[in-house]
Amino acid sequence: MDNLIIPVFDGHNDLPWECRVDRGYSVEDIGQETCKTLHTDIPKLRRGGYLAQYWSAWVDADFIGADAVVASLEQIDCIYRMCDRYPQTFRFSITAADVREAMREGRIASLIGIEGGHQIANNLAVLREYARLGVRYMTLTWNNTNEFADAAVGECRWHGINDRGKEIIHEMNRIGMMVDLSHVSADTMRDALDATDKPVIFSHSSCFAVNPHPRNVPDDVLERIPENGGVVMITAVPVFVSDARRRWHENGEQGEPPKVTVQMVADHIEHARDIAGVDHVGVGGDFDGTDVMPYGLGNVGEYQNLFNELRSRGWSEEDLNKLGWRNALRVLEANDEAYQEFMDSGK
Repeated sequence: MDNLIIPVFDGHNDLPWECRVDRGYSVEDIGQETCKTLHTDIPKLRRGGYLAQYWSAWVDADFIGADAVVASLEQIDCIYRMCDRYPQTFRFSITAADVREAMREGRIASLIGIEGGHQIANNLAVLREYARLGVRYMTLTWNNTNEFADAAVGECRWHGINDRGKEIIHEMNRIGMMVDLSHVSADTMRDALDATDKPVIFSHSSCFAVNPHPRNVPDDVLERIPENGGVVMITAVPVFVSDARRRWHENGEQGEPPKVTVQMVADHIEHARDIAGVDHVGVGGDFDGTDVMPYGLGNVGEYQNLFNELRSRGWSEEDLNKLGWRNALRVLEANDEAYQEFMDSGK
C-alpha cells in the first residue's frame, strides 16, 4: 500500500520576506512553479501535503523603533494579500477552529508569527495591535539581544530575560499570543518557561545534543516541555542540523560544504521525541529563510520524504500525525481561549 500523506502544520516560513526583497512585495508568481529560487510556491505546498503554515512577518534587526513597526505591518499586509490573491488555496486563519475549517475546505490555513521582539519597539500597545491583526506568536528575539531578552547569538546582556521581559510574556499570555523560544539564548528559554503560564512553541529549532549550535535547544529545556505543554518544531537549516556543516561554516566555509540530508533532520526529531516525548515535537522548516536546504528536503514539496524516513525507522501513523500537525494544532488551541477573551473584551 502506498504511504499515506501526513498533513503538515509548519512553524515557520519566510516567503513574505522573499516577496519583499526580490519581488517588490508581488505575490503573482507563487501560484505557479516557475521561480526556481523559491523554496515555496503553491504547487510545492500541495505536493508537500500542507494543512497549515505560520508565515513569518519578520523584519531585520536593522529596522528599529517605528521603522520596525512599519516594516512589520508591510509583512503582515503581504500575507493578507497572498491569501486574498489565492483564495482557493489559502484560508487566512487565526484559531484552531479556523485551521480545522481550512482542512474541511481543502485549503491551507495561513497564520502569522512575528519573528523578533524588536518588532514591537518595546511597546505593549504595538504587541496588542499585532494580535488584533491575527498574529499568533512572537519570537522573543531574533539574532539580536533586545531591551528585554538575550538572543542565542547576540550579546549576553540580561542573562535570560529581565523584568520587562516577564511583563511582556505575561501580556502575551493574557492576549493569547504564543511565546516562541526559537532564536533565544538557553537562559532566555529557561526564564521564559518560568514566566509563562501558557504552552510555548519553538517555531524552528533543533537539538543541541545532536549539534551544539547555540540556536538549538538543550536537553534540560526539552525535559521541561511536557510540563509546559508546548511543542518544539524541528527545523531543517543545515548549520543547525549538522555538526560538520556548523564547523565548516564557523571555520570560514573553506572547500566543499559537508552534505546535510533529510535523515539528519530525522535524527533531531527522534532526539526531541526521546527527551520531550512524541506529544511535544513538530516541524518548522524555515523554508525561504536560508539559501540551501538538506538533500531530500530541498523545498516545501519534499516534506513527505521526512515522514517516509521516519516510517522506515518504525514510526506509527498516529505518531507521524502528531509530529506533522496535531501537536502544533493542540498548542495553538491551548492559547485560543485567552486570544478570544482578549478580542471580545477589546482591551
